[in-house]
Amino acid sequence: MPNKAVNHPRRTLLKGLGAATLLSQMASFPSLAAAPRRLYIDGLSFLPDDLSDVTASKLDAYICDISAIETIEQADGTQNYKRTYKACMESIKQAAKRVSEHPDILLQGLTGRDIQLARESQRTAVFFQIQGADCVEEDSDANQWARLDEFHQQGLRALQLTHHYGNTFAGGALDNDASGGLNNPLTAHGRALIAKLNHANILVDVSHSSAQTALDVAKITQSPIVQSHGAARGIVNHARCSPDEVIRAIANTGGVFGVFMMSFWLTNKPVPTLDDYIRHLEYIARVGGVDCVAIANDFPLRGQENLLALNNDNAQGIKEYQEWWYSLRAKKVLGFDVEPRHVVIPELNHIDRMSRIDDALAKARFKSTDRDRFMGGNWQRVLNNVLV
Repeated sequence: MPNKAVNHPRRTLLKGLGAATLLSQMASFPSLAAAPRRLYIDGLSFLPDDLSDVTASKLDAYICDISAIETIEQADGTQNYKRTYKACMESIKQAAKRVSEHPDILLQGLTGRDIQLARESQRTAVFFQIQGADCVEEDSDANQWARLDEFHQQGLRALQLTHHYGNTFAGGALDNDASGGLNNPLTAHGRALIAKLNHANILVDVSHSSAQTALDVAKITQSPIVQSHGAARGIVNHARCSPDEVIRAIANTGGVFGVFMMSFWLTNKPVPTLDDYIRHLEYIARVGGVDCVAIANDFPLRGQENLLALNNDNAQGIKEYQEWWYSLRAKKVLGFDVEPRHVVIPELNHIDRMSRIDDALAKARFKSTDRDRFMGGNWQRVLNNVLV
């Protein structure tokens, strides 16, 4: 499969480090032993009510959103979901307690090395993430980022700058004014946050950020950044999808771009299929290189609950999203003029999605080494590099 070369000094170094790690792991296996199962890492999911879902998912590790939200009605009538300090501090403590109470299934990921430790002990490493930096908006250099340090002590290892709408740090993908969508930059407060996150070895996640914010972050970061869950604007022209320059910028930091499962951002076709998902992976590889491609979810491990209850009937499931979608259409935000017709790819709204994606990549004739990267190797490289 042809892919565009992405040249960047940091990325070259990180790729070398990743290869060295892989070789050292391979050396520990007997020369004649069967190859181990491919590493599976998911870019975003949640702690399930039933922990048997963790085992059934076959995941070696995943980025685990532990956010707690408050629904805020904005001045223009649309809704935002704020991750407040109080709510998120309570939720991260509860999540850490739950993980510690089930050491036979879960391992709280604190460093990148915990991926291999979890794999060797037949557990799943979970790396805590919060979808939006609203919880630390009151922090700054003046108070030495005390709240962020408190979150880090509780196990926070990835922080998303925004969720749909901007805050004091960054522009959001769905920010708008009377003329339509905006593309707000990273703020001075945001630049200070990036410096702190780099210093604290916390992974910077630009999912839900504006394109300009993502580009600004890529220019100043001293560590790889990620879009833990997103899609390509080159396939679906939508504000929540990333243009090619953002994909390349993330790749040039040595980071990864996780393609998620929300099908109305994967294809405008009336019926979404597994091929549409593979097309996105191929597109990210072509634009950002094979070291940039990763898998993400953005649903529970088992799948999107209301669609499962409807036997994946997208015609019924999409009704839950229409009011929100039409409110953004009225605000002239990019892409909301297209009528949404589905929410999930039925084959992937399933606990065994990772194996199904892996098999589909093989059917599409991707090289085994590329499948290693896409299914988990790229995530492992980034987490090894940032979480030290």
